[in-house]
Amino acid sequence: MKANETADAGRAARATMSVLKDLLKDYHPRDFSIRLWTGEVLEPEPGISNRFTLVLRHPGALRAMLRSGSDRAIAEAYIYDDIDVEGDFDRVFPMADYLTALRPGATNRIRLASQLVSIPSGGGPRAGRKSARLRGPVHSLERDRQAVTYHYNTSNEFFALFLDKEMVYSCAYFASEGESLDAAQRRKLDYICRKLRLKEGERILDIGCGWGGLITYAAKEYGVSAVGITLSEPQAMLAAERIRSDGLQDRCRVDIVDYRRIPEDDLFDKIVSIGMVEHVGKSRLPDYFEQAWRLLKPGGVFLNHGIASESKPGGSLTFSDAYVFPDSEPVPISTSLRVAEASGFEVRDVESLREHYALTLREWGRRLESRHEDAVKATDEATYRVWRLFMAGSEHGFKTGRLNVYQSLLFKPDRGVSGFPLTREDWYH
Repeated sequence: MKANETADAGRAARATMSVLKDLLKDYHPRDFSIRLWTGEVLEPEPGISNRFTLVLRHPGALRAMLRSGSDRAIAEAYIYDDIDVEGDFDRVFPMADYLTALRPGATNRIRLASQLVSIPSGGGPRAGRKSARLRGPVHSLERDRQAVTYHYNTSNEFFALFLDKEMVYSCAYFASEGESLDAAQRRKLDYICRKLRLKEGERILDIGCGWGGLITYAAKEYGVSAVGITLSEPQAMLAAERIRSDGLQDRCRVDIVDYRRIPEDDLFDKIVSIGMVEHVGKSRLPDYFEQAWRLLKPGGVFLNHGIASESKPGGSLTFSDAYVFPDSEPVPISTSLRVAEASGFEVRDVESLREHYALTLREWGRRLESRHEDAVKATDEATYRVWRLFMAGSEHGFKTGRLNVYQSLLFKPDRGVSGFPLTREDWYH
């Protein structure tokens, strides 16, 4: 390295370390270290165990992290290997929350800005998965198709690396923290069937059926006839293969169709939607619940399971919007219930499974990390990092209560007669 390059590298390292110390001076306890591309290390606070090491790969890494002061900038710095994390990945999120919440005064902003300007802005190539680029009106039929395929067409082989053997891509239902993911997902499927009080010969619809885990389970264990719908062709193809393998062609099928396109005379005894409502959009919720109402026979039940959170403020896209679930729009549970009631449904039960989703995401994350090389072969390094970050960040969201997930049991009245038992005892025994 030439003398002037060495001097530039030294100035960048000193400026980076100065900015880091300034930004983190009020972060306590700082239970992590930071290692620069030069090998220089900012150690944890004295007497505090080191939970992880944040690695800055090159002189422009810090500017990449702080580019917009958003979670997306920090995420992209990790996705494209400007930074890396060694150690306890889950412990990164309190630090990221702290950095994105910083609101320094005018004097500090000017001083930090002048320091950052002295740091190079260059980084490596942005190889691998790119952010979503959707076209058309938000939540239109075509744009929703683009959003679904962006996420779910990633690779069936990739999803199989971390999901359970039935490939259920939603919150499991654990009897204990140490229970296996396969057992917890099977329990969830059975719990849903019991909540719906499925009976042999009934006809059910699964809106957003994924790889068909629920409809095949319900057909085998409860003797129902089941239709699943998805907008992902790879999902539908694999679901059809599994239906044929189980010999369920006479009772199960998966259609590639938007829920808004199901004929209104195609009626069902029970309807279920697992992890789909958060993608509908607040403005489309009346269409969603009214369509479910029209497709459900009088006296039928609709189990609506979805993530809920406070509405996002306007502004730039978050990491999840850009790289995971574009156009996703979870709303508070009170909002979806109001719309369901306005559509004519009677709310019979609402249950939060927040702790269960945190456990589910922990298991998905562990399984994905253990199959890192296979994940990269099935996709690329950036895609692996997107999902690793998404799972760990979502687990943090459910643990802290920023996110929740609810199962709502909605009834279509039939002249006031519900047919419901007086207790929920049959759900649990």
